[in-house]
Order: sequence, then structure tokens, then C-alpha cells
Amino acid sequence: MSSVDVLSRSKGRLDSYFGIARLGSTMRRELMAGTVTFLAMSYVLAVNPAVLGDHGQLGSRGIPTQAVFTATAVAAVVGTLVMGVWARYPIALAPGMGLNAFFAYSVVLGMGIDWQVALSGTLLSGIIFFILAVTKIREKIIDAIPLQLKLAVGAGIGMFVAFLGLKNAGIVVSDPATFVHLGDFTKGTTLLALFGLLVTVVFLVLGWHGAVLYGIVSTTVVGIVSGLVHLPHQVVALPHGLDQTFGQAIVNLPHAFTGQMAIVVLTMLFVDFFDASGTLIGIANQAGLLGPDGKLPRAAQALAADSIGTAAGAIIGTSTTTAYVESTAGVSAGGRTGLTAVSTAGWFLAAMFFFPIFAVVADVPAVTAPALIVVGVLMSRALGDIDWGKLEYAIPAFITVIMMPLTYSIANGIAMGLTFYPVVMVARRRGREVHPVMWVLMAVFLAYFFFLAE
Repeated sequence: MSSVDVLSRSKGRLDSYFGIARLGSTMRRELMAGTVTFLAMSYVLAVNPAVLGDHGQLGSRGIPTQAVFTATAVAAVVGTLVMGVWARYPIALAPGMGLNAFFAYSVVLGMGIDWQVALSGTLLSGIIFFILAVTKIREKIIDAIPLQLKLAVGAGIGMFVAFLGLKNAGIVVSDPATFVHLGDFTKGTTLLALFGLLVTVVFLVLGWHGAVLYGIVSTTVVGIVSGLVHLPHQVVALPHGLDQTFGQAIVNLPHAFTGQMAIVVLTMLFVDFFDASGTLIGIANQAGLLGPDGKLPRAAQALAADSIGTAAGAIIGTSTTTAYVESTAGVSAGGRTGLTAVSTAGWFLAAMFFFPIFAVVADVPAVTAPALIVVGVLMSRALGDIDWGKLEYAIPAFITVIMMPLTYSIANGIAMGLTFYPVVMVARRRGREVHPVMWVLMAVFLAYFFFLAE
């Protein structure tokens, strides 16, 4: 058999398995779409180490930066491959923005929990997520939490992430009298961050799929020219560092079974579950992949892929891995099948060898701060979908959103919002509409506030 016949047969098998022709796509288009998706979300390789690593705000309490970078890439490869090959969706996964902030600032800094134990909590949330995904329990949970609170959680995390970006940029600083104050705009790093924010916003408004990445690159170049960012000593390096993180989530599992960690796991699970569900449905709808009844085909496989990514990422050494809304960039470029995701995974695999470049970016918070601010803006768009005309929705939603940045904790915002919701619904004489799960969550979070929160 000639090489041409072998290639033709291989293409036929790929087409048959992924349904490329049936969905009106081509192999070339799928591979290009995967490239576009990678460009749109590859900023995570710089931002995640900046958030979780020991070179940033976490200092010595953080995960070794080299290990975070490698774990981020590996988790993206694993999660995206499972999504592409098993669930066959053009959706890429990577450690999520917002949940990495929760891991770093709420759990490690706020609660004083070691990152090793926090990884154990992430692993537990992934395991529970998998069980929910492959059983019918997932529909019951999705129905239990009102849409208004789901929207508020996403928007609140956006506010929190944007606040982190403003803080890292030096645009917002602490003040003993007013708590926060406008930063010094004559400071070099603050000016660099403002420049980065400006160009990123311009790229975004122009509709460039890799706007956040291009913003980081532009800011890095200006930083190098101005002397605020140092050139890397080398460009390519073999991936390493996982010996410091691999398996820590398993070794430290016994330390994760505490009341405080129960809140951590519940928050990770809550955010990941509903974020993944919303992202999957939204992207599938854009790609025209939803069934006639509006439901997501192979929903169990898709959600299970997300949970597998989370569990694998935790074992490797990073925070919750989840479906990325930036996958819409690849769908816009024509991606319709899991081959798009496979292509994206291939790019993340190649990116593992370029840590020296991404390390330079991660070491200067002003470079990655604009990315956090812009991601926060995009996440906060959910505010527009909340029914502010009904106080029974508006009050718990507002409390959820405002308490995340003001208490510097995503968990506190979720807990307070879910605690207020049953109360205002009863006051509105709509108590029968409150799902029993909401009353259980209310009791859990009240216990958290009075006995576990610090």
C-alpha cells in the first residue's frame, strides 16, 4: 500500500470519527481553527504562573513558578485532548481565570492553607464533578441553583479578577483612611500597565481573536525597551519542575477533609460546574451543535472531560482546569469538531518548551495585569442578564457580586449570596420555589460564617 493510500485512509477515518464533512467543515479548517483558539487563550501560560507562582504576590507560599508553567501546559493538553477525542467538541481547556485567583488569594493567602492541600481540594472537586457529570444528578443540581445567582457568580468573579489586575498594575493601591486609593501614575510599572490595558482594549474592540495575547506581547516589548522587563537568558528549554508538584494533591488528601476545606471544595465545584455548563452550551450553540430540543449532545462526556481536566491538573500541580470561552474564536474560524481541540492541544504541547519567554512575563505583574482586567470585563458582562427589576433576584445577586472584591474572597461572595436568596424569596412569599438544595447550602454557609471563616 502506497503512502498516498495510507494518508487517504487516515483522513477517511478522522473524517468518519469526528464527523468533519457531515458538520460542513474540512480538516484544514479544523486545524486552523485550533490554532486560532490557541492564540486566543495562550495568555494563560503567562498569567497562571503569575497568579499561582512563588515569584508573584504569593511569594514563598506560592507554587514554584516553573512547575506552574509546565503544569498549566500539561493540564491544557490533557483536558483539551479528552474534550476533543472523547466528547468530540471544538472546545479547549486550561486552568481557569477566577478559580486560579480563588486558589491563590482566598485559599492560600486568605485562609492560610498550603498550596499542596489546596491542590488536594481541587482534586476532590474534580472527582465529585466527574460523578455528577456521568449521573443524572447534574440536571437536578443545575435546576436547583437559580439562573440569576449563576449569572451573579460569574460577574462577581469578573469583578474580583479585574480588581486583582488593577491592584497588580498599581492603578489601585491601599490607603489607611479610605482602604483603596488611586495609584501613582508617574511610576514606571503603572505606566507600563496602563499602556498594556490601552492596547489590549484596542485589539479587543477591533475584534482580534488573540487580543489578550497580543496585548501581553506589546506590553512586554515596551517593557524591554524601557528597561522594566529583562530579556530572557534563553528562548527554549526542556519542560521541567513537575517533580516539585506532581502527586502532591494525592499525598495531602488526608489534610483536605476539614470543615474549612469543605467550603473550598464546594466553592471550586460550584464555580467550575456552572461555568463549564454555561461555556459548553454557549459554544455548542454558536457552532450549531445543539440538538433539536436545545440540549447538549454528549453532555455527560463533555462535562466529564472538564472534570478529568481538573483532576489531572490538580495531580500535576495547578488549579481548576475548565472549558475556555475563548474557544469561540476557533468556532468563529470554522471549527466544528473535536479535531479543532486536538489541534489546540498540539500547540500547548509545543509551548511547553518556551518557559524562559513566559517566565519573563510572569515575573512582572504589570505585564499580566491588563489581561486580568480585560478578562474581568468580559466575565462581568453577565450583569446585563440579571433581572434587576425583581428585588428577590437583585439583592442576592448584588451581594454576591459586591462581596467578592470587597472581602477579597470569591467564597465569601458566593456564600453570602446563597444565604440571602432563600430569605428574600420567603419574604416575597415565593418560598415554595426555593429548591431544598438551597436550604442545605444556606445552612452550610451559615456554619462557615460563624465557625470556620476567619
